[in-house]
Amino acid sequence: MVALIDANVVLNYITDREDPFRTASNKTMDLCSGSDVDGYIAFHSVSIIWYSLKIPNEQKRVWLKNICSILTVVGASHDQVLDAIERDDFNDFEDCLQDECAVAVHADCIVTCNAKDFGNAKTKIYNPDEFVALF
Repeated sequence: MVALIDANVVLNYITDREDPFRTASNKTMDLCSGSDVDGYIAFHSVSIIWYSLKIPNEQKRVWLKNICSILTVVGASHDQVLDAIERDDFNDFEDCLQDECAVAVHADCIVTCNAKDFGNAKTKIYNPDEFVALF
């Protein structure tokens, strides 16, 4: 299975923050580190994670290298970004870009803690609990 992992799942994994999907986010990352899931992360999520982590930069570098050893970074093409700009069926432009990145790698799904924000996604959406239940 090919899955694009949203930044919020990765942040749960790194920070172990209080979140209803904390345990399933960790299991999602475990699945991506094994042979069951080819995990991807959108290029722009890397900067979101960097900005969101309130730890010293050296620790951020260690974490991001670790994440990039588990998930493959993917971007969207120029045309896909233009398509995302034209779409008015997403309230959050960043989520629309996530969807375009998922399309770029022919992902079977996007795993996100904010599934409600992806109502018009081109890609199947799972929250971490739903995703882990597939396995």
